Formats: sequence, C-alpha cells, structure tokens
Amino acid sequence: MLTIHAADLLITGDHRRPSVTAGAVLVDGRACAAVGPFEELAAAHPAARVRRWPGVLTPGLVNPYGPELLERAYHPDPREAAELGTEPLMGEALAALPLTDTRWGASARRGVQRMLAHGTVAVAGDLWRPAVVDAVHRAGLSMEERFGDPGGRPSLDPLAGRTLAEATLMPFPQEGMDATFAVFDVPDEATLTAQGAGTCVATVVAGRLVYRRR
Repeated sequence: MLTIHAADLLITGDHRRPSVTAGAVLVDGRACAAVGPFEELAAAHPAARVRRWPGVLTPGLVNPYGPELLERAYHPDPREAAELGTEPLMGEALAALPLTDTRWGASARRGVQRMLAHGTVAVAGDLWRPAVVDAVHRAGLSMEERFGDPGGRPSLDPLAGRTLAEATLMPFPQEGMDATFAVFDVPDEATLTAQGAGTCVATVVAGRLVYRRR
C-alpha cells in the first residue's frame, strides 16, 4: 500500500536540496518512492493513504549515547516508579540494582521506546549485551560506529547540544531507500533546535510507524 506522509514543512537534511513547504514523502512498503510537495504527490497517486502530521518532517536522528543509555543506564518499569522514579538510573544508583540479562533486556526495550519518541532511528557506539542488541534490532534501529567520545551528559534527546544537521543520520532518503524519518510538532528548524526532539509526534523506520504520540 502506498502512504503519503505530509507535514507543514519537509526538511531534506541536504544543503543541496531546499526544504519543501507543505512537503510530503511517498512510502511504498518499506521504501521511499518520492519526496516533494504534497499536492503533486497526492495528484500523482490519488489512491494512496494520507497521514497528515503537524510541524516539520525531517530525516531520522542518531543518538550518540547508545552504550551509555542502553548498557550503562536502567530505565525503570512504570510499576517501579514509586521506588525508582521514572528517569534512567546511572552511576551509583545503577550499581545498587541487581540486574540479570532478562532485566537488562526489558530496560533496553523501554529505553529504545523512549528513543523512538525522540525521533531516533539509530544509536552510535558499541553494544555488547546480547539482550540489548536484540532490543535494538527488534525495534529496527541501526547501530552506527562512533568516532570518539561524544562528551556531555547522556541524553535521550539527540538534539541536546547539537544542530539538526549534526544529529541527522543521513539526508532525506532517496527513491528506493528505506523510508526512515521523524516528524516534530514545531513550525521550523530553529524552533526544533530550541525545543528539542521531545516535540516528536511520529517516527517511521523502513516504512513502519514505530512511534506515534497518542
């Protein structure tokens, strides 16, 4: 089935290709079939299902803190909130927890879901725990090589201290490539940079809607 994802602004992530006002991406299965103005794509493919999103549609983001957030942090289960809170536990708080491989896997799955809710489609850095690697693969995130220490405090927000260009995994997919992108409920790139990736309303990985804000 063909699906058109449309937003107020499509940011290509490529300085050679300008942003598209009232832009859209045409998805055919898992692949990107076309990118351009919504009206043109809709006219050319009248039978396509249309998903309209508020804000800006961008390439997917990469979080540089893969090991820190998934193998050196514990993401509490909501049922543990009264005891452990809701934020990732690191350092001494993490060391105090008895963690089995099963519990690491459950934490990683929750961490990955929180990443998807920030437009993340890839994590950088080496992951070694099989349960964590499995959680990443099952979600469809790619694992990227990391060159050097990213510095700063690990954050679920790939835009924390970074521009959109720095956080983008790759420019908007070309025809035939996996349709992988995110949508943020902001009016423009400057606002996205200021407010961060917590404004994400949808994340699509290889044509599959893996996160949608309720």
